[in-house]
Amino acid sequence: MSDSPEVNPQAGAAAEPMRVNTRILTQYVRDLSFENVVARKGVTGNPQPEMQVQVSLDARKRSETQYEVITKLNLTSKSAGTNDVLFVIELEYAGIFHIEGIPADQLHPYLLVECPRITFPFVRRIVSDVARDGGFPSVNIDMIDFFGLYRNELARRVQAAKENGEGAAAPQPVIQ
Repeated sequence: MSDSPEVNPQAGAAAEPMRVNTRILTQYVRDLSFENVVARKGVTGNPQPEMQVQVSLDARKRSETQYEVITKLNLTSKSAGTNDVLFVIELEYAGIFHIEGIPADQLHPYLLVECPRITFPFVRRIVSDVARDGGFPSVNIDMIDFFGLYRNELARRVQAAKENGEGAAAPQPVIQ
């Protein structure tokens, strides 16, 4: 008989929380479009560009631990005053993430908040380079509040559910 206490490996594993393991496996441009409207139509006067940026996010499960997260960005530059379109950039940028250890109820916000934060600097650089290469000054997109976007989308879904008589809370979308 030993004086040292027995260690139950099963009990130790249950008491210890699972570690989060996240890494980006790859990232890539899924789709990119640049339209130089000024070159095609021309513009009068000295245009003062104003930017309109729209962002949407999508996530898909690829395997048990791999997810594809897509940031879709549409940037339209218009001339202040005349509202003439100067250029349009449409970009879909994807990252493939290996994710383990995140509870199922926290996976959806993680995919649509944290993952886009990781890929955003690359999206920003691509937009800047495309605008510059298209003959315009570089565009430096402001930081995007992905948590705010996520929170607003959940509020919109709850409101839509109330209006449709589905109850107080809309179900959280399932990542497929």
